[in-house]
Amino acid sequence: MNQMWFQPAPASARERAIQVPGGGCCVVAVTAGDVLRIVDPEGLQGALLYARAGTFEPAGEAPFLESLLANGIDGAEVARATLAAGDVAPSDLAGLAVLAGETQAGAVWEGIAAQASLCLVAAPGRAMAPEAQDVPTALRLTIRSTQSTAGQAPPPLAPPLQDIRIDAATARAFTVRAGQFIQIIDVDGRQCADFLAFDAAELAEGREFGLDATTTHTLMGTSSPKPGLHAKYFDARMVPLVEVVQDTVGRHDTFMLACSAKYYEDMGYPGHSNCTDNFNAVLTRHGIASRKGWPAINFFYNTIPGPHDRIDMDEPWSRPGDYVLLRALTDLVCATSSCADDIDPANGWEPTDIHVRVYDAACDFPRGMSHRTMPDSEPRLTRETGFHPATAALTRKFEDYRGFWLPSCFSAAGPIEEYWACRERAVVLDLSALRKFEVTGPDAEALMQRAITRDVRKLAIGQIVYAAMCYEHGGMIDDGTLFRLGENNFRWVCGDAYCGPWLREMAERHGLKVWVRESTDQLHNLSIQGPRARHVLHPILVTPPHQPSISELKWFRFTVGRLAGVPVVVSRTGYTGELGYEVWCHPGQGPAVWRAVMEAGAPHGLVPAGLAALDMLRIEAGLVFAEYEFCDQTDPFEAGIGFAVAAAKSEAYSGQEALARRRAAPQRRLVGLDLIGNEAVGHGDPVYIGRAQVGVITSAARSPVLRKTIALARLDLSAAKIGTAVEIGKLDGHRKRLAASVVPFPHYDPEKTRVRAEPALGTPPPRPTSPTETVETAGMPA
Repeated sequence: MNQMWFQPAPASARERAIQVPGGGCCVVAVTAGDVLRIVDPEGLQGALLYARAGTFEPAGEAPFLESLLANGIDGAEVARATLAAGDVAPSDLAGLAVLAGETQAGAVWEGIAAQASLCLVAAPGRAMAPEAQDVPTALRLTIRSTQSTAGQAPPPLAPPLQDIRIDAATARAFTVRAGQFIQIIDVDGRQCADFLAFDAAELAEGREFGLDATTTHTLMGTSSPKPGLHAKYFDARMVPLVEVVQDTVGRHDTFMLACSAKYYEDMGYPGHSNCTDNFNAVLTRHGIASRKGWPAINFFYNTIPGPHDRIDMDEPWSRPGDYVLLRALTDLVCATSSCADDIDPANGWEPTDIHVRVYDAACDFPRGMSHRTMPDSEPRLTRETGFHPATAALTRKFEDYRGFWLPSCFSAAGPIEEYWACRERAVVLDLSALRKFEVTGPDAEALMQRAITRDVRKLAIGQIVYAAMCYEHGGMIDDGTLFRLGENNFRWVCGDAYCGPWLREMAERHGLKVWVRESTDQLHNLSIQGPRARHVLHPILVTPPHQPSISELKWFRFTVGRLAGVPVVVSRTGYTGELGYEVWCHPGQGPAVWRAVMEAGAPHGLVPAGLAALDMLRIEAGLVFAEYEFCDQTDPFEAGIGFAVAAAKSEAYSGQEALARRRAAPQRRLVGLDLIGNEAVGHGDPVYIGRAQVGVITSAARSPVLRKTIALARLDLSAAKIGTAVEIGKLDGHRKRLAASVVPFPHYDPEKTRVRAEPALGTPPPRPTSPTETVETAGMPA
């Protein structure tokens, strides 16, 4: 019998963490003695708690649960079904208003359950109008139990067909039918699970076709699992056997050998239990020959490409309850193990159980990977935007962009045609993944004055300003646009969800009375860009008399109105270098806005565009992108947006002293590069003068309008002079060099005449700059 060198984990009190979405509700169970804690992370969010009478101490009155559920709160249908499954009627639960009024960020209610009860927790709130700021926000709910929850699998995603517990350091085999879903759950966290799958029909004929590492790596072209087309695992015939549907971790080794007897023997542990032997034992009855080592999908196993071509490893990233959801693409014989490794960090030194559930093929599980705003945040699966019903009918090419499914391109055209449509006519892009934060309260202006590099006090109501947000050392957190909706009302639109927590931390540190609440899920946006953009919006946008019309709207201003009857905010902003607008609406009204824009745009040649075309457009226009042109190690000057740092801002703001030093003594500068030749370069490629590396490519593209390869690069100041000859290193940086020269940027329309254009309605659109016309004029100041 195989030996194991680990001790079972001691029982201890554990917490369950749940996020209640803003405007929604969820049902949880408590037992006597459990501590229920409800936190309002962002402030101003009410919290309602429904439980059997006497479960918690009395608090403020709440509306009857039946009326709450009937009033359209999100999650009502699931809540009703969960209560009914527990034989609980809404009338059986008494309501408590546990958080109400002007609660500050981080407000807490805590209660100890006097008895067992199903509980419904609600974060009430209506859909936010685009011009309003009364956004419902999420509540954080934790249940601290006196009993150990170790070894408890999370609730099933649907009624399971099979419910299989794989004890620590063992393996189990099971069969699934084509279309069924396989959920592999890390029960207690930090536990690897190897997975094998074989074509069941071929096994019945005596032929063994299982998952093949070489074929899968080759066909996928990547070692990272991603949902959809690029998540399939193949056998040696190039037949897909399974695909990834959901992944709450995102960090796995996608194909190495399961641990074997040889590994432990070489480490001095002969006879140690191992996954390969465990697989051999359970697969024999299916006619599968034993092996010395099984190539397996190593879910939750954390391998790291180390220096000198070594594979290193550390503790898994998975947390209790994390899982991977697969779909069987044919009838399969599967085997899953709980890895036996307890002699290194692979399983956190302490192997624990794995749980497997199989679900019916009729289940409708959304595809996605989990994202966390902060390390301790609850994970959220990739979600769809309000325009997804429309875009999904036009393309199957989506990518997970900052937690949202956005189109890469559309089936009817493709990136190049979409690019030219933007330069010559108009396009519509779904950019709803932008993060939005409502900043309100008497100290809202004071907070934003401290937080960004612009002088906020100069910003008029209805105006927008582009700015950087920096740490104290001058490195950038993010860039974004700040809308002034009122005297004490702002909206920060950016790319990084961390901006919200950082603003709240700053407000608390300086004792400011201000609320920062995320409205990303209440405000989605379409970008209408191109020389005909104004013509597209003019017939469908109606604004009240006190608001600018579309023909009056100036650059970096916004207006409020209705588009085809839908309440919207329209801003004259964009990310393409063309005349353009962004339409902001509630996601529930996204399909109506999409239809209206597409119908109005048809006579003007408007087409939908995706992220691939957008990347070409923004690089030509010299517009920066997070983790490419900037990060927390670069300042706004090095990122090429020094113009966004106020030169004379007397009030202190984050990073002010560091930025003053960096402005006075710059070390690096963002420049444009023109490449000689047509070979491709990309982000991260080194830039050389002679043997010395003087910088790095931040972004690059083949420019359709300029008919050449262009790049943005961050170079040492000594190499940043216009006309300097440089080389881009490929291979090891020395064996292959591509010649280039430093040029001004933006490469396209450097004076930004097109984005500032004010043509009268009815005039023909301006023609894009041709390659023979002068583009080598001064770029934006840095």
